[in-house]
Amino acid sequence: MATVVGVRFRTVGKIYYFDPTGFELTRGTSVIVETARGVEFGTVIMGPKEVDDESIVAPLKPILRIATDDDIAKESYNRSREQEAYAVCKEKIREHNLEMKLIRAEYTFDNNKLLFYFTADGRIDFRNLVKDLASAFRTRIELRQIGVRDETKMLGGIGICGRELCCHTFLTDFAPVSIKMAKEQNLSLNPTKISGTCGRLMCCLNNEAETYEYLNSRLPKQGSYVMTPEGVTGRVQSVSVLRQHIKVIVENGDEREIREYSIDEINEAKRRREEGGHASDQAGESPRRRNEENRNRFDRGEKKAPKGKANEEKSGVKAENANKNSGNGQSKNKKRRRHRKKPQQPKNEGQKNE
Repeated sequence: MATVVGVRFRTVGKIYYFDPTGFELTRGTSVIVETARGVEFGTVIMGPKEVDDESIVAPLKPILRIATDDDIAKESYNRSREQEAYAVCKEKIREHNLEMKLIRAEYTFDNNKLLFYFTADGRIDFRNLVKDLASAFRTRIELRQIGVRDETKMLGGIGICGRELCCHTFLTDFAPVSIKMAKEQNLSLNPTKISGTCGRLMCCLNNEAETYEYLNSRLPKQGSYVMTPEGVTGRVQSVSVLRQHIKVIVENGDEREIREYSIDEINEAKRRREEGGHASDQAGESPRRRNEENRNRFDRGEKKAPKGKANEEKSGVKAENANKNSGNGQSKNKKRRRHRKKPQQPKNEGQKNE
């Protein structure tokens, strides 16, 4: 176990663990830390707490100091310079005629590096662009290609629900979303209905996926057959996932009726039926039937043959049937020969002269 604090560098960005190194830190405190990109300005999101060593990315870097007023002023100055860098980079992209969309420019706290985030359909050869930017800003330049989801997270916007985008307000990571989640929630599979501003499946489909998966597991499939509380078997016409009700088509004489039941009523009827069948087996109904069959067989003088003998008897019966068939065939051939017409004998020569 190790004591750490959670620090975030951008709005709704990832939370990184750092060693508090004896500082009294609370939520919302601005701090200066050392990262792989250099010295950075961050905000404490999670106060000191103990976590497992497995969840820590070694080595655990310490917090350098609590941010002073000068540090906060410098951070504000860097944010203003980022707007100028964004405009210059956009102009350079236009000059080089590159098919890329610039999203954001970002300075590190110590101004040792300037990062540009962009999106593109494929790979972009921006070596000449980097040279021009390095000569213009006199600092290290780094261009990072991001996806459409990250683009929407950085820019923000309003979703089809009328509220600010989830990824721009509280989502720190993108959870995998599949079309199966939309099917389980009985949503329209029209891409315009289930796609977000980024053009991908909406992240909010994952919010209730686990709940719908549990509720669907309790309901029978549409078109299956269930036993109703009245003891009648019916076919499931439709299901209501949230209400946990199903509509069943049952036959009432020559007519068909649609009845609605809760899933608890269906499960209770199924349980009673299983208990009734189990009780009848324990009462000895099925053994009694077997005993009666054995008694009748014994009265007729029949015995239950073992498996090996039964197979031999079956083979013997098959052989006898084959012999009978062959015998029947021979007798039929004899009958056919008998019924054949005898050949007419030729007449005598004397008869011919007469």
